[in-house]
This record gives sequence, structure tokens and C-alpha cells, in this order.
Amino acid sequence: MIKPDAVANGHAGAILDRIIKGGYKIVAMKYTTLSADIAGKFYEIHKERPFYGELVNFMSSGPIVAAILEKDNAVEDFRTFIGATDPSKADAGTIRADFAKSIDANAIHGSDSNENANIEGNFFFSQFERF
Repeated sequence: MIKPDAVANGHAGAILDRIIKGGYKIVAMKYTTLSADIAGKFYEIHKERPFYGELVNFMSSGPIVAAILEKDNAVEDFRTFIGATDPSKADAGTIRADFAKSIDANAIHGSDSNENANIEGNFFFSQFERF
């Protein structure tokens, strides 16, 4: 998911271009806005953490680009491809190193496991929206 900060800063196209050039196939994609309620449901796993409220507010602050990507070893490779959550610790040339401003406004979300990738993909897309 390309987060509101990257969309607002006009980086969605450049990020999508990198993803495609990185060998990922876009199976589903949509440009949408999350309400606070929907963002809260998406990040429900973090509900007890102190940053949850700020995260929900941020993720509902503007449009996002949600996508399902395919590639061999996609989840693990994508986590490396996008860089560390804190962009100041992200490797040069990663999406977060190049497009994120802070640990909170870090440009992009990537699933942390195959199980969560399936859950998150199903959160945003029906089977009829996948190609």
C-alpha cells in the first residue's frame, strides 16, 4: 500500500514504476481513501499499541494506493525492496530511503508474512478484482 504521504507528495507513480521494474506483477490495484473506521480495522492488530490512534489518523488523512503484488518470495523480497520502517535506517535506493520522510510517514506498507499478505489482500480486494 502506498501511504497518504507518498500519494500527497506525488510519488505514487514513481513508486509503482519501481515496483514493476523490480519484477513484481500487480495482480490488483485501487486508488481509494480509508475512513478512520476502515483504517482502524486494517490496523486492528496494533490496537493496544500507543501509536495506534496516530496511525489510524494518518492512514485516513488522504488517498492511498492498495495493491496485491506477485513474485517468487514476494513478501520477504518486498520487505527488503522497500527498506526499513525508519527511513533514516533504510538502505540507499530503497523506496523508504528515497520517498519517506519519517518513521510515521514512511511512504509504503508491505505485509510482514504470507499469512498477513493474504489477509490484507482480502481486506481490499474481492476475487473479481484480481487479474
